[in-house]
Amino acid sequence: MSSLAVVGMGYVGLPLAVTFAESGVKVCGLDLSSEKMGMLNEGESYIEDIPTPRLAPLVSKGLVRGSTDFDDLADADCISICVPTPLSKTRDPEMSYVLAATKEIAPRLRKGQVVILESTTYPGTTREVILPLLEETGLKVGEDFFLAFSPERVDPGREDYTTKNTPKVIGGITPACVEKATAFYCQAIDHVVPVSSPEVAEMVKLLENTFRAVNIGLVNEVLLMCEKLGVDAWEVIDAAATKPFGFMKFTPGPGLGGHCIPIDPHYLSWKLKTLNYTARFIELASEVNTGMPEHWVQKAQDLLNEDGKAVKGSKVLVVGVAYKKDISDVRESPAIDIISLLKRKGAQVLYHDPHVPAFSEHGIVMDSVKDLNQEVKEADCVVIVTDHSIYEWESISEMSKLLVDTRNVIKS
Repeated sequence: MSSLAVVGMGYVGLPLAVTFAESGVKVCGLDLSSEKMGMLNEGESYIEDIPTPRLAPLVSKGLVRGSTDFDDLADADCISICVPTPLSKTRDPEMSYVLAATKEIAPRLRKGQVVILESTTYPGTTREVILPLLEETGLKVGEDFFLAFSPERVDPGREDYTTKNTPKVIGGITPACVEKATAFYCQAIDHVVPVSSPEVAEMVKLLENTFRAVNIGLVNEVLLMCEKLGVDAWEVIDAAATKPFGFMKFTPGPGLGGHCIPIDPHYLSWKLKTLNYTARFIELASEVNTGMPEHWVQKAQDLLNEDGKAVKGSKVLVVGVAYKKDISDVRESPAIDIISLLKRKGAQVLYHDPHVPAFSEHGIVMDSVKDLNQEVKEADCVVIVTDHSIYEWESISEMSKLLVDTRNVIKS
């Protein structure tokens, strides 16, 4: 039986571990959080995409276990690095987690092992950062050990495309590295796509998310332009989407959220700056997208003014704080920015989200209100940020309140 060690057991690592375990590979998940590893060893999931009934049988069969002891790395045939890669306050890549993981792997690296980086990063990281640390052991890449990059493609809350059936791109340092990594991942992944180098694989991930960030930035600017022109942007977009070729529908919103789309393009932008090149589309899209929370707060302020009320002292209810519908993930959620901006203007802000009972982000600590309908009736303004499918308000058209929606503005 082959074995896998997954370093970093979060949104990427746990689904990867479960997918391999379900294919019969023995998996050891490694994480610094003893609390998470304790839950894992009890068969209890802490990630929405992996329900406990799916995880528990794998743990009881000994196919998945959690550990905080990095000595367990030595027993694995393959090691996948799935640690966070955030941006620093100056929007530079924060590589400390990747470096820390690699430094744990290096002294335990043995002949025949495959090491695969899955954490999103800039082109060149696998070759320029990880490879030198691993070769300090005296082992030779492509002969003694095998190093590759394979970008994660996790979309939290999605059920049609999972870790198993989403094609997996893999680029290795040498042809032997690609071959070994591909062979290992083919045990659990339906379709593996080998490419010529880790730099190509690293760039693939950044292109995917830059594509989304730029197109979301475009439709957000279309929304702003249509408002100036007195045209319904949503009608324009829906009509354009009837074209069966040459158009892909994107929709406006409160900004970008999640760990990937708001962050990953900046890895590419940063890398290009080191080569004296400005990634202009990325910079412009970021400017438009990061300005959207301010736009919707201004919308709320204008509507309150029309009702003879100031933002300061008004009771504002924010509906939905997760970055997308029907999940609990608040990473980089624009709803948090909207709440922060409203609070700075003196509003009394409450929020409701059935998937996020409480959150603590950017110095803001809040609990979700429980009675949505009652809070809507009492609010001076309701800002609908995330369109959760759970919200079905039969009486919403009868409420004499201001509703600010990322699709339209309703004043009944």
